[in-house]
Amino acid sequence: MSRPGPQSSSPPPTTPGVDPRSANPRIEDDRTGMGDATLKRAFLDHLSYSLGKGAANSTDLDRFFALALTVRDRLTYRWAQTQETYSRTDAKRIYYLSAEFLLGRALANNLHALDIYEKSKTLLKSAGLELADVLEDEPEPGLGNGGLGRLAACFLDSMATLGYAGYGYGIRYEFGIFEQEIKNGWQVERPDEWLRFGNPWEYVRPEYAVSVNFGGRVEAVTDEEGDLSARWVDTHKVLGVPFDTPIAGFRNNTVNTLRLWQARAGNEFDLKVFNDGDYVRAVEDKNSSEVISKVLYPNDHNQAGRDLRLKQEYFFVACAISDIVRRYKKSHKNFDDFATKNAIQLNDTHPAIAITELMRVLVDLNRVPWDRAWEITVATCGYTNHTLLQEALERWPVAMFERLLPRHLQIIYEINRRFVRSVMARFPGDDARIRRMSIIEEGTEKKVAMAHLAVVGSHAVNGVAALHTDLLKRDVLRDFAEMTPAKFSNKTNGVTPRRWLWHCNPRLSALITEAIGPDWVTNLDHLEKLMKLADDASFVERVGAIKRQNKADFAQYAADTWKFRFDPDSMFDVQIKRLHEYKRQLLNALHVVRLYLDAKRDAKALDAPRTILFGAKAAPGYRVAKLIIKLINGIADVVNSDVDLQGRLRVAFLPNYRVSLAERIIPAADLSEQISTAGKEASGTGNMKLSMNGALTIGTLDGANVEIREAVGEENFFLFGLTTPEVHDLQRTGYRPRAVYDRNERLREVIDLVANGFFSSDDPTLFRPLTDHLLDHDTYMILEDFDAYVACQKRVSEAYLDKKAWHAMAVRNIAKMGMFSSDRTIREYANEIWGAKPVHIELRNYDGT
Repeated sequence: MSRPGPQSSSPPPTTPGVDPRSANPRIEDDRTGMGDATLKRAFLDHLSYSLGKGAANSTDLDRFFALALTVRDRLTYRWAQTQETYSRTDAKRIYYLSAEFLLGRALANNLHALDIYEKSKTLLKSAGLELADVLEDEPEPGLGNGGLGRLAACFLDSMATLGYAGYGYGIRYEFGIFEQEIKNGWQVERPDEWLRFGNPWEYVRPEYAVSVNFGGRVEAVTDEEGDLSARWVDTHKVLGVPFDTPIAGFRNNTVNTLRLWQARAGNEFDLKVFNDGDYVRAVEDKNSSEVISKVLYPNDHNQAGRDLRLKQEYFFVACAISDIVRRYKKSHKNFDDFATKNAIQLNDTHPAIAITELMRVLVDLNRVPWDRAWEITVATCGYTNHTLLQEALERWPVAMFERLLPRHLQIIYEINRRFVRSVMARFPGDDARIRRMSIIEEGTEKKVAMAHLAVVGSHAVNGVAALHTDLLKRDVLRDFAEMTPAKFSNKTNGVTPRRWLWHCNPRLSALITEAIGPDWVTNLDHLEKLMKLADDASFVERVGAIKRQNKADFAQYAADTWKFRFDPDSMFDVQIKRLHEYKRQLLNALHVVRLYLDAKRDAKALDAPRTILFGAKAAPGYRVAKLIIKLINGIADVVNSDVDLQGRLRVAFLPNYRVSLAERIIPAADLSEQISTAGKEASGTGNMKLSMNGALTIGTLDGANVEIREAVGEENFFLFGLTTPEVHDLQRTGYRPRAVYDRNERLREVIDLVANGFFSSDDPTLFRPLTDHLLDHDTYMILEDFDAYVACQKRVSEAYLDKKAWHAMAVRNIAKMGMFSSDRTIREYANEIWGAKPVHIELRNYDGT
């Protein structure tokens, strides 16, 4: 093996493999060198010695693994030095606890981060291979359901790029979000076997395994000093084994850690029971333990599913808290500096049990007095709320806690007792307020309100868009905001421009870099410099040409993958997001029916041809959402086969929407559908990604749409629909959707067509549950907003006919996306909540120089 040489992300030496800066030039090390010859040699070595294959008999997957391992070596070199620097400087560490991390594929992202993307292209081409083909062979980890998990991934990227000592903690699900097939128009779920061929990015760390307890009972004991304490005994033990994935900063040598925990049995195999012939019972403990990390979001429509969800949440939180405390105690003798050296951010209510677990660890295991432990816990923890929907604010039955986590229930009762006492002191005699604010909800079934626990146990609570935070303070968490207003703040979400512009839209990225330089990749505010170019006809024309080519590329991909036929000269009208009624994919579908009927009567209705694309997964137990998918596919079947339209209107539901598919669709989108009922969407991040890539938005004043519209200008945003106050007023005065239907002939024609089986000839009443609910309830006010939506869509069509003006609007959208970078969001968290500073990583050679 060659000797180690100097490492940096500077341009390669003039002589391959040799660093000319050294007085005694050294050959680059095969594990860490960045020169062309070294990278090629490392790739071929991994193919031969890590995978046991030669170039002639290697498969596509082998070549992916060989390149991934080559990249991992270089990440690991930086990773070790990053962690050593954090320890040596005693940096404040940020721990991001999330039930989801929807990372997407890692290879291209890591190649860009190390600045060896083009070199890798060259080395593969010299071996007769295409980098694009190798990238497509990477399995995609579906460890998230949508925006929550993707936001967590963007935040990890930004923490590493900005140089913060960040760690992610979650679950290493064996099966992630399901793979979606569409059969006869229906969603069919298949397991996501992302680990089937292994994962080249991760390292297992069995030496840091954590024992996690469930069940049992709590006994009171008196210690040697006569103090009363609690001991949790007779528990069922599960082992949490950590798997570490490197998270690379963009060209700054920082590599942070995502630590995901896998559940294993404390006692995997009972040999005596096996020898007695009871083979099933011999592995019973193994199976019941390992199911905890088996599946992302198991169906909770039965008690076993609900138990499993709570177990999952406590499992990864207990592992994380144990790991955080272990790391802290390596360099600190007591807990006096715990909150100044650690920040724990709770990504929604799933990890809220961390409040109780940290108290248990401090009080029970480390004998910290209760009052001091509470000060430490509150000062350490922050809570991000991601929802305004009451059903999404977790509430666990007290009986479940008593059965699965009895010690934690005791701690929650004590936290609540003290908290209620403080509410009484602040608002004497206000019993109604006390009931509303209590962590323990009274009723026919007592429940633990996890959002209340998170608020009470955190020093900072934030929403994720200006409107969302305002609604939290005025409605969902009003009592808490009145009591401790300084605790609440807004941190509008953002997305990483590295993945969502630089990587996924290379043509547009190259044009932007040509126009304003490369600094925008790590400082998105630089996009503002594009504003003056919105009036430059030549630049606008080039932006339009790039959009046309991206659309052609996606049309080709759709033809190759699903046999769909899309016209790249039509408007690509895109709604891609998790399927939920409040996101109103149904409103979009009803507009398609209206447009279809209008076009059948007057061809001018399609002067601007449209390709309407849906991408979404419905939760397996969400029947209404699945029926909406079936309706969309039924509409597509009718519209796409109607020869009268001559292909000027196309509709497609794109199966298995995921990160890699979003990376293809977003650069090709003309119109971004952000049409949720006002006051229901916390923020949204798809709206940011699409605008960043030059799609114009049609949307309501909901979530981050409000801030996007303020940023890009109302003339560059297609607004429609009720506002949040109007929604509340209509709910208060009594919304009657059937009356809307009765007085609106154009709406009535659409609803009747759906209800009477026009799009379901085999079962004429199939979609009646959808139309009946709209007429009787219409929870998300689709009928009320229908006319405004249709009228706004007409304005969209008229605007699209003037392509020059349209593309100029697109440039203005791109130019105003600076504030929607996750880098800006993370800086705000770091400065205003975590109190953390960036840490510079200086690479050293193996010999320490």
